[in-house]
Amino acid sequence: MSGWNLPALIDHTVLKPDATKHDVLRLCEEAKAHGFTVIFVPPGYVDEAVAAVAGTGIRVGIPIGFPLGGHSTQTKVAEAIEAVRRGAMVLDMVLNISRLKSADHDYVRTDIAEVVKSTVGIEHKVILETCYLTHQEKRTACQLVVEAGADYVKTSTGFGTAGATEEDVRLLKEVVAGRVKVKASGGIRNWKTTLAMLEAGADRIGTSASLKIIDEWNSRSSRT
Repeated sequence: MSGWNLPALIDHTVLKPDATKHDVLRLCEEAKAHGFTVIFVPPGYVDEAVAAVAGTGIRVGIPIGFPLGGHSTQTKVAEAIEAVRRGAMVLDMVLNISRLKSADHDYVRTDIAEVVKSTVGIEHKVILETCYLTHQEKRTACQLVVEAGADYVKTSTGFGTAGATEEDVRLLKEVVAGRVKVKASGGIRNWKTTLAMLEAGADRIGTSASLKIIDEWNSRSSRT
């Protein structure tokens, strides 16, 4: 438990629709104070976030095609290029769920690959939104992400009908077989759940409850 550098494994996030500029700037200060290395903010606040963490090594992340994934490829590419131009270093794009469920696999693969190719050198995660997918669709989605050249598969946006589960994390970890990493996100609000996701194989955790998780982790670590 105490061997992890937990803050470095967390993408500290504020993406709720009613988040204010104050919330975004507070997130940046929390990242600096607690050692979070990646923050996620709404695209409209990328300038403020990049300026607030300048010189710290903290990377700013922006969601792409968020939260439904049904944007055209051209729109996702434009979003990605704009975010990177403004200083974002991490992009979490939502897979085109409808196209996947329509078995239009070439479209899904190309959709991801075009974003990756348009922003070379940036970390790319692909959100599967697992709550909407069958077991086989999850497996297929993982393979398409690998083939498209992204860096991570990610469970959820946090806006679907359910979030990350241990079962899904284990499945994604098995299917990608080390070719890409796994990010667990959606409904992760305490250290117990975080630990379960890490033990299931998650390489990163996405959450807006980062401070609560760190407090609980520190409390348990101090007693061991």
